Amino acid sequence: MKIQKNKILSTVIIVNYNNEKYLKKCLNSVLEQTNANNEIIFVDDKSTDNSLKIVKKYKNKITILKNLSKNKSKHGSYNQINSYYRGFLKSKGKYIFFLDSDDYFKKNKLKEVINYFEKNLDANVVFDLAILKNKNKSTKLKFRQKRFILSSWPRFTSQSCITVKRSFMVEIFKFLKLRKFELIWFDFRIACFCYLKEKKINILPLYLTYYRQLENSASSKFNTFSSNWWIRRNQAHDFVTYLSKKLKLKDKFTIDKFFTKLITFFK
Repeated sequence: MKIQKNKILSTVIIVNYNNEKYLKKCLNSVLEQTNANNEIIFVDDKSTDNSLKIVKKYKNKITILKNLSKNKSKHGSYNQINSYYRGFLKSKGKYIFFLDSDDYFKKNKLKEVINYFEKNLDANVVFDLAILKNKNKSTKLKFRQKRFILSSWPRFTSQSCITVKRSFMVEIFKFLKLRKFELIWFDFRIACFCYLKEKKINILPLYLTYYRQLENSASSKFNTFSSNWWIRRNQAHDFVTYLSKKLKLKDKFTIDKFFTKLITFFK
């Protein structure tokens, strides 16, 4: 993996697919950050709407990339990982911020997260908290580290709330960029890796990210207890098993895992 040398403090990687409606809000939220020493990399995953037309108006302020991977999947989760990876390879920042194009940051997000890293030198990954934007309603999402148990479906904030040290991100991609688990999203992979590798999740208890859950999003196809939901849940358990083996940890047998395997088998 050939990585650009670190010259600036932070990089925000924005991944987009057909989110023209929310693009300006997303881009402006990063451009208006209170710290100026950052770069913005925008990666488009072959959008068919007016996304590229909109983002080209910002071409003097951001780097625009297209995900040209021929290894495209029918699942948005895997394509998203490929796009973030492409953006990372072009990045220069010490701290890597991830942002979906339908989400957006509070003005002081970069400053607050970087301050946390500077005060907690052993932290490699930091999760801030999200405010769920659903039409005209805003809901603060809770993140309870004690409930982050890999024997059940882990609860954590979205990838737009994740910031990773550059040096640690190199290690993460060695384990996370896998097509085998196509239904498993980027945020789940990072959260599991951090928990297994470091035995903790670093939480910055500030609501710094606005997160949208769109009705026509890929996640909407996985309604609780549907066939797709069980299939993805099964892949999640398989992914945890895979990581445990790679990290030379003992894989736990749980009732949750047993019943997930059983139900998936008969689906």
